[in-house]
Amino acid sequence: MKEINALSYWFTSCPKGLEGLLLKELQDLGLSQLRETVAGVEFKGDLESAYRVCLWSRLANRLLLPLSSFSVASADDLYAGVAAVNWTQHFSDKVSIAIDFVGTGEGVNNTQYGAQRVKDGIVDHFREATGNRPDVDLRQPDIRINARFAREKVTLSLDFSGESLHKRGYRIAQTAAPLKENLAAALLIRAGWPGKQGALIDPMCGSGTLLIEGAMMAADIAPSLQRQNFGFTHWHGHQADIWQTLRDEAEERRERGLAGPLPLMRGHDQDHRALTAAQRNVEQAGLAEYIELGRQPLSALQRPALEDGASGLLLTNPPYGARLGDQETLKGLYQELGEVLKREFSGWSVAVFTGNEYLGFALGLRSHKIYKLFNGAIPGQLLLFELFEGERAPKKTTENEAGVDPWGKSAKLSDGATMLANRLRKNQRKLAPWLKQQNISCYRLYDADLPEYAVAIDCYGSAIHVQEYQPPASIDASAARRRLAEVSDAVYAVLKPEQSQFFVKQRQRQRGDKQYQRLNEQSEQAGQSKFEVLENGARYEVNLGDYLDSGLFLDHRPVRKLLAELCVGKRFLNLFCYTATATVQVAQGGAGESLSIDMSNTYLDWAGRNFALNKLDTERHKLLRADCLSWLAATEGEDLEGSFEVILLDPPTFSNSAKMDDVLDIQRDHQRLVEQCMGLLSKDGVLVFSNNFRRFKLAPELEVKFEVENISPATIDKDFARRPRIHQCWLIRKGSVESV
Repeated sequence: MKEINALSYWFTSCPKGLEGLLLKELQDLGLSQLRETVAGVEFKGDLESAYRVCLWSRLANRLLLPLSSFSVASADDLYAGVAAVNWTQHFSDKVSIAIDFVGTGEGVNNTQYGAQRVKDGIVDHFREATGNRPDVDLRQPDIRINARFAREKVTLSLDFSGESLHKRGYRIAQTAAPLKENLAAALLIRAGWPGKQGALIDPMCGSGTLLIEGAMMAADIAPSLQRQNFGFTHWHGHQADIWQTLRDEAEERRERGLAGPLPLMRGHDQDHRALTAAQRNVEQAGLAEYIELGRQPLSALQRPALEDGASGLLLTNPPYGARLGDQETLKGLYQELGEVLKREFSGWSVAVFTGNEYLGFALGLRSHKIYKLFNGAIPGQLLLFELFEGERAPKKTTENEAGVDPWGKSAKLSDGATMLANRLRKNQRKLAPWLKQQNISCYRLYDADLPEYAVAIDCYGSAIHVQEYQPPASIDASAARRRLAEVSDAVYAVLKPEQSQFFVKQRQRQRGDKQYQRLNEQSEQAGQSKFEVLENGARYEVNLGDYLDSGLFLDHRPVRKLLAELCVGKRFLNLFCYTATATVQVAQGGAGESLSIDMSNTYLDWAGRNFALNKLDTERHKLLRADCLSWLAATEGEDLEGSFEVILLDPPTFSNSAKMDDVLDIQRDHQRLVEQCMGLLSKDGVLVFSNNFRRFKLAPELEVKFEVENISPATIDKDFARRPRIHQCWLIRKGSVESV
């Protein structure tokens, strides 16, 4: 194997038009002996230099280490040249490989055939040397080989990057025509970012690529720090200590960068799907605290107020017809953009990237510089503008400034209702980005945030569910009614639900069968309070008027998601299953089979409707009416180990229903229940144990007998952060602590 500690020649590829920027970037990384070529830069460097390029290059596509170059006049020459390379010095026959073949020549008239002959040469070399051969994996190979055929020669290179370096690892959602990350970085660099600008604005942010790349540049974050896989990981010459040192340095720089003052970074889009994608990507990049996103039409765009009159950069990539729409239709969009820029952004730097020169002219602005770049195979132009002071058009008056209430009415609220309404709006603003990123439509908006208004307010899509906590005896009944009326006023003012979709209940401790009975005060609404809602792709029936609980415990949303991940291809048992919402998630996620048990006919019928809504196979996913205490007791002494691979045990805090053979007290009885469940669990299985008794203490004997992990904090989502003890949750596995 060639010695990499000494200087070696490398080739860094990039999109056409970025060669000069890449050369400058590599110089800034401390590399020397650089030579710009078509679609890339050659350099000479050691292994640390190569690792640094993989970690820090914002512009490169791939980093290639040439291994061999030979003349080719026929397909047999190609095969022989490949087989002559000592591949066993570079990787083992246990890895998977993929071949990228570029170019054609004598005897090789298409790239697919060329890749096949290269693969044959590598595989046959291993067969002869070791008796085994590496597998081919075109999607996620361990080793990627690049073969380039040009000027009657083939050059074989190890692809150090693996996947293209433009894939940073944060893009988990995208829009119809997203910018590649390295092109976005190039646009930012050409536009002078970060420089001295006090803000970065993208009014048509799409999936958020420009903002994320801009934030990473401003905070000195290595673009590939989040990536897990590179092409050198399974290469025999890989030196993990050097790589880890560079990663540690990058982590420290990231922490320092995010701790320091950062420019304002804000994105808007009118398309809620685009904003959802952007929010998910920003969250994945770990930048949700630093990038503001909001749904807004272009016409409402305003210049943000910056300290000391600082200016900023507005950079955007509007649709330009090649993929997203008709040219004439988009002309009006560009004209509107130009008007907004002239009206709002005097004194700012503006950059617009478009693949349509005609639409660029529709902006009505004179660019002082134009850069020609490619978005994939599509040629584009980056238009740079300086909008000078004094060109700003008069600001349009909004309806709200003219005295028109933005909610369409001018209802007067009491001081208390106004205070509550303001808190609801504050909570909405705080939760909105997270709700969009997670695609959550059912959530808790308010939970007794203000002592005077002790209610929980839950949103189920457009329907609103208000539960009043039972007021203390010291509170005058008339005062309690007045406050509840103020709650209704505030909810109508802020959330504006339809009257038929607004439900108010008093929350009281329920015992025995009362939890299953209809509420008398809501009985006249029976049959009119059922709604279908979505969570993580599953459909649920909720009933907001007929019973105390809705049929969907919102605080258990993360637990249901966790169970779906744990149960893929496995057997699942759901005890005290309620309306079997967890089972629906598990089945939707690919569980092999399930059994869900509850003693309530009401809830099991409800669970059956949830199964039907999601078209579950009831041969594989069964419902059983039984007292869970008696059912578990009957399993003791039976050899039933391995019956289930995942079990959910989520009992009520207390129950003395006449249908039960015994009284359940979760604090007293949980150790026995857990031990009975563990007798049904497979050797490598997991019990998810949860309850909502706020003073609950787990029996210490369980932590001695089993592997116990308290995951409660991880199962509390943002909408329940004010009440982190609303439930507790543990993962329990077989095997004592001493044996670990």
